[in-house]
Amino acid sequence: MIRNILTIAVVGFAVTAVMAQSDPLSQRKALMKGNLEGAQNVSKMVRGENPFDPAKVNAAFVQWTETAQKLPTLFPEPPTPGQETRALPKVWESKADFETKIAAFAKAVAENKDKASTLEELKVAFPNVSNACNNCHETYRRPQQR
Repeated sequence: MIRNILTIAVVGFAVTAVMAQSDPLSQRKALMKGNLEGAQNVSKMVRGENPFDPAKVNAAFVQWTETAQKLPTLFPEPPTPGQETRALPKVWESKADFETKIAAFAKAVAENKDKASTLEELKVAFPNVSNACNNCHETYRRPQQR
């Protein structure tokens, strides 16, 4: 009995994981959540709220690199009614500009990932990545509801 319950739970989890991987919206949300976590960690270091931690800086840049690589394929079509997303319709209306902004983010990440090995370097590198990220968000992301 317990074995059957465990088997059902494992199969259910596996099916959910596979469905999430094939769902661009879920993938985008997961990537953006990871980006935010990395940005918050790095921002706290830059502001002197947390000590410089090379492992967390590296993890943030790894996350941002993954996002930059995957993001262009994760906006294949506008969301269907009822899907919760902060992506504005302008993403699909101005696809070329949107993709240019993603490319700028990818470039900022690539150009700055090896320039953040000390706190002083991070203070110079992080704004470049953050600005590229925000440049896209300002145009293509719906403000968060409060």
